[in-house]
Amino acid sequence: MSAFSPLVFSGVQPTGNLQLGNYLGAIRKFVALQESHDCIFCVVDLHALTAQLVHKDLKDQTRSIAAAFIASGIDPKKHIVFNQSAVPGHAELAWIFNCVARIGWMNRMTQFKDKAGKDRENASLGLLAYPSLMAADILLYRGTHVPVGDDQKQHLELARDIAQKFNSDFSERIAAAGLGVEMMMGEEKVNGYFPLTEPLIEGPAPRVMSLRDGTKKMSKSDPSDLSRINMTDDSDTIARKFRKAKTDPAPLPETIEGLAGRPEADNLVGIFAALADRTRQDVISEYGGRQFSEFKPVLADLAVTVLEPISAEMRRLMADPAHIDAILRDGAARANVIAERTMTDVKEIIGFV
Repeated sequence: MSAFSPLVFSGVQPTGNLQLGNYLGAIRKFVALQESHDCIFCVVDLHALTAQLVHKDLKDQTRSIAAAFIASGIDPKKHIVFNQSAVPGHAELAWIFNCVARIGWMNRMTQFKDKAGKDRENASLGLLAYPSLMAADILLYRGTHVPVGDDQKQHLELARDIAQKFNSDFSERIAAAGLGVEMMMGEEKVNGYFPLTEPLIEGPAPRVMSLRDGTKKMSKSDPSDLSRINMTDDSDTIARKFRKAKTDPAPLPETIEGLAGRPEADNLVGIFAALADRTRQDVISEYGGRQFSEFKPVLADLAVTVLEPISAEMRRLMADPAHIDAILRDGAARANVIAERTMTDVKEIIGFV
């Protein structure tokens, strides 16, 4: 019995315009991963319903995420780019996993507690079951690795729990059908159908904060457009937003320790480091002691150099929605081949006629 073939799965939810934090924290890492792994990149439009049921522009938002993938450098021919709802296996396997997962597991998910708040009785069942669908997204393709941020680590652990329980509950049928794959559980070798997916953590993700308030994360939902760099902003808009970014009156510190208690300075140094692919220490070594009136124009020029080609390509792609739709259809067809194979096996294991 051979080991699982390495496969990376990751998805982005189409809720609002993508901003700089999404690019630096996720999409740029996706582009790097495709050089070393087989990858499936999904626009998770089913997940979007847990945040808001009725969307005015879900189609455009879905196309925007796909455009960002492609404009950033993801190759949709070499890898798979598609939208989740186009492959029925996601919802089908999610239902099975709803029956595998335990209510106690779901109630422990901190993201559900945060998003549901005090009015948990009015939260949708979809919000509670969100991690089960996420597990299905990954395991439908028997994904072995997922790039995750801090907010999704617990969900990936739950996906592993679901895979382990399925493998254990159906161990005899998996073996009888010859569908088991050898894997390690701790120090023990076992056979199972679904892999215990591993997180891909490639260094700390840059924490990109608001340009108007360095104590808050940059967000596409912030009412002030000046608080964020949208991935569709043109070069003049990018430069203007950095020039207007909030700062304190003191010059940049000459040591990393000097950034403590200065959230706006810390944020701009972190953004510069991430865009330049340098360390924060490098940035401080070069610009420490300078006024923000010197530093912000340099940061703005760097941001325009890195981001404007991506935003221009996104705008070009978004002007031709039929082309994006064709890419998504092709990706969905290729994803569905893998998904149907998995669902055929799962139905055999469970005992569906």
